[in-house]
Amino acid sequence: MPRGREPQPQRNIGPSGEHPPAAFFLLGRAAAGAVLLGGVLAFLACDRPGSTAAKPVSEVAAGPIAPADPADVDGAPAGKWRRARSAAEPKETSLPGLRAIPYLQGYRPAEDRPRIRRIDPAAWFEGLNFYVSGHAAEAVLMDMAGRELHRWRYPLRRLWPDLARDPTMAGLEYWRRAYLYPNGDLLGIYEGQGLVKLDAASRVLWAHRGGIHHDLEVTEEGDIYVLDRDGKLIPRINPREGVLEDMITLLDRNGRVKRRISILAAFERSPFRGLLSGMPRSGDIFHTNTLELLDGRFADRDPAFRKGNLLISVLKLDAIAIIDPRLERVVWARTGSFRRQHQPTFLDDGNLLLFDNTGPGPGRSRVVEIDPLSGRIVWQYGGTAGADLFSKTLGSCQRLPNGDTLITESENGRALEVTRAGRTVWEFNNPHRAGRRGELVAVLFEMLRLPPAFPFPPGRR
Repeated sequence: MPRGREPQPQRNIGPSGEHPPAAFFLLGRAAAGAVLLGGVLAFLACDRPGSTAAKPVSEVAAGPIAPADPADVDGAPAGKWRRARSAAEPKETSLPGLRAIPYLQGYRPAEDRPRIRRIDPAAWFEGLNFYVSGHAAEAVLMDMAGRELHRWRYPLRRLWPDLARDPTMAGLEYWRRAYLYPNGDLLGIYEGQGLVKLDAASRVLWAHRGGIHHDLEVTEEGDIYVLDRDGKLIPRINPREGVLEDMITLLDRNGRVKRRISILAAFERSPFRGLLSGMPRSGDIFHTNTLELLDGRFADRDPAFRKGNLLISVLKLDAIAIIDPRLERVVWARTGSFRRQHQPTFLDDGNLLLFDNTGPGPGRSRVVEIDPLSGRIVWQYGGTAGADLFSKTLGSCQRLPNGDTLITESENGRALEVTRAGRTVWEFNNPHRAGRRGELVAVLFEMLRLPPAFPFPPGRR
């Protein structure tokens, strides 16, 4: 079920309950591409067990996470961390030991705020909050006051020790997305490395090893669509340098591959192949970051919106598109004023909501609601003076049943609920910090709001 619609017991949580979400740092495109491609080729060369058994994790921390030990200052723990906005750290600071960590860049200084700001309880949408963060391969379910209800965790080093030992992979010790089933089972994406399914006690049910990244969707039948990628040489794209070819892979409920669709080929065989003229010719050529399964409610507006088609976001093309999996072809695409966008999702009125990372200009992001047929912006938050919102990479958004919008400002480790009028009524600041003075905040990949009647965990009321 799309993130923009009313949360239901089964939707993508990592994206969201049942809905389903780069490692290019400041190294220069060629060098970063080589690092990322090398890592992808390394794990592609490894065995990919369809099922892996393991013991439950016992070292699950309770409550806020304390800053890392001083010994870790310039090395930071594994994961994704950013310079926090803090009055004590007003300038960007070079952290050489962190340069190998994907997405890590120093941005604006941040204000230190309480973990939860309960601004207007009468105006927010009451529910449960589910989030994944760059501090660990972990997902947290909490109430509106920030009280933890449940936590799932399974470190990469326990699931696939050989990957964790690889220096290029060790920094990816987190879940990029998670999906929560009503019974407490959970799917977690280790970015670029694989997918795991755990039970409510964090015991491994199965694991799929491969280039899984960014996002997933669970179908009504229990199959799982995931974004996947292969590192390879594609002579028609570049006869000398390798590329990452993004794929859509369909797994059965037990993690076994049923089929794969090349997103590149889907564009090439479509009327929208002209969009590929702006594609990079080496490294991460697409950076597809969103996957949403359409339910067909708006097929009368455009046949491309039929049930079973797949909505994707292709960052490197500044485009959103729809793939018909039966034809393995792009059947609809749109560009606009948005740039490096994330998380497009259909709303109940047929409009699209998305996180526009850099379209408003330097240092500004916004969330926009657009008419998918005309491209007209009908609502936005951010992108202007006084609406403080910026995440150069990542970012997510979810329209809530009361009309509010839950926004994940990933790089600043913040989630905020805003009304249609743009008023903030609830805010969460990631408590996971690192560095000598707690100056690094873990990236908040996504926070989703689940309905108060979500069946897990049982007996909480």
